[in-house]
Amino acid sequence: MRIWLLSLLLMAFLGSGNGATGAPLEAYARLPSIENVAVSPAGRTIALIATNGLQRTIIVRDLESGQTTLRGAVGEHKIRDLKWAGEQHLIVVASIAKDDLALVNGYREWFFGSLIDLNTKKIKPLMAKSTADSGAILGPPEVRINDGQQAVFVPGLVLSGGKGLNSLFRVDLRNGTNRIVEKGAPDSVSWVIDSRGQPVAQEVIRGREWSVIARSESGWRTLLSLPWDIDRPYLVGLGRDDASLIYGVPDGKGDWSWKEIRLDGRPAAEFPFGPGTPRPIFGAGDGRLIGYLKLVGDDYRYSYFDPADQSAWDTVQATFPGDRVHLVSGSADRRKAVVLVDSPRNGPVYAFVDLRTRRAEWLGASYAGLAPEDIGSRERVQFNAADGLPLSGFLTLPHSRRPQDLPMVVLVHGGPASRDTPGFDWWAQAVASRGYAVLQVNYRGSTVTGELMTSGYGQWGAKMQTDLSDGVRALAARGVIDPKRVCIMGASYGGYAALAGATLDRGVYRCAVAISAPADLRKLIVDARTFGRGATRYWDRFMGVSGADDPKLERLSPLWNAAKADIPILLIHGTHDTVVPVEQSRAMADALRKAGKTPEVLIQEGEDHWLSGGATRLEMVNASMTFIERHNPP
Repeated sequence: MRIWLLSLLLMAFLGSGNGATGAPLEAYARLPSIENVAVSPAGRTIALIATNGLQRTIIVRDLESGQTTLRGAVGEHKIRDLKWAGEQHLIVVASIAKDDLALVNGYREWFFGSLIDLNTKKIKPLMAKSTADSGAILGPPEVRINDGQQAVFVPGLVLSGGKGLNSLFRVDLRNGTNRIVEKGAPDSVSWVIDSRGQPVAQEVIRGREWSVIARSESGWRTLLSLPWDIDRPYLVGLGRDDASLIYGVPDGKGDWSWKEIRLDGRPAAEFPFGPGTPRPIFGAGDGRLIGYLKLVGDDYRYSYFDPADQSAWDTVQATFPGDRVHLVSGSADRRKAVVLVDSPRNGPVYAFVDLRTRRAEWLGASYAGLAPEDIGSRERVQFNAADGLPLSGFLTLPHSRRPQDLPMVVLVHGGPASRDTPGFDWWAQAVASRGYAVLQVNYRGSTVTGELMTSGYGQWGAKMQTDLSDGVRALAARGVIDPKRVCIMGASYGGYAALAGATLDRGVYRCAVAISAPADLRKLIVDARTFGRGATRYWDRFMGVSGADDPKLERLSPLWNAAKADIPILLIHGTHDTVVPVEQSRAMADALRKAGKTPEVLIQEGEDHWLSGGATRLEMVNASMTFIERHNPP
């Protein structure tokens, strides 16, 4: 199939720059112009979250007429998801950090759902008039046709015997009321609803045992039980039909595989998709698994079970040669879709594609203030660590600058069990726009491959750290960067790496910016006990320690090595960080001052661990670049 109209639109878009050059830092650092887009089941309407960089607005637009049917400002609220319930109702999921429970630093991220009736333009809480004991939702809402009516199923909280039970509720879209469908057990974690709106399975955790239980005529029966220690199995969801469940299990080599459980006694299917952790793709409206997405090396691969679905997706991808195309939302018949086209020249842009009519429409850029000349080139780099381990990462270069003797910033990803990915990176582009090369290393412990991740076990602050400086030395040897003009910056584990670059692996960097950084590892492990033994063991695995009393923790902690810091340090932390408490940065600042150092500190009121706030994200980037430019001029 040839989508000739889409190709013409693509060429017109690529040739339509605004001629502006030298975009201000705010163009990169503010919230994306569009954060999320969802197409209705029939493919007639889209809903999106638009921002002015600081404030968010919900917009609903009719695709045929082009008219905006709803526009509602939501301000600084953190919108996490949009989902359609039929053609006339929209579900909006937001989150807020609250200190209702004394978890770590007193805060936990709670999620809440709202239901918008597009006919009446009224909005109400998803759990309104509920028998639940909280307005919070404990998982993503699921939309099904149940008893001939469109309904929403959502897990909520019921208090019983002093415990909170994860229970399943059914929301009636006609009047917004809801009722309990299934009351959870003390160990219920999640639910699976089949295409008809019937709860068919639960995920249950009892101590160190993970189980899947299924509904039967006589009640709930256990289908599968597995022991777990650190890597807990998880229930993916409904399989390719209503009698199939999919779950993920670790393979012992750092990767995960999917398994099928049948409810009807038929043989289970195999999923031979090779190493790597897939992401499920579920059908709109029925919740059945229709395919999966995998990042293999630096390539995103979409695989569908139905050849017609695969052919349709292949057509969409082929329409954007040289670009990475990501599925954002699809219609129920899978012939209309919203995609994010990640162009090396133009950055990420949302588009609506109709395969039946061969019609396409550009919806808008993620970063509308950027022209092609504001986007630096981003390329894959490869080098060997000092011990010979092959490593890779990404190098973002300033636009139109020769890759020779450049100043550089090493931007370290969090996790550590995470990774840097190909494509547009707003943070790397922001730094590069000021004249710096930006190196992002997938150091050992990263999830590029299972082997790379497991090679990071026990290497926290050791080879995980020197992998970064080995990357600096490799680029210096190639003449790309000036080794005397390098700073290090990162958030979460990346923030730790920045502090370690100032205290443990010295002599490589001129300055360090540490955001949401763990500085006292012993305190981090003690705090992790609040989240259970598995969380504590996770940190033990990467740090290579035997518990909170292991003396190795002091040797690896920047706080306990503050006197060794020999470069300027900027500490940035949000007060509503629910992962790394803000006290970590405050204590690090105190330790540096006691050692006669003069750290710069920025405490951001109300900011979380993920830089979700528009004003605070902009403040972080401005403060970081001012600091780096002062201590490492471009």
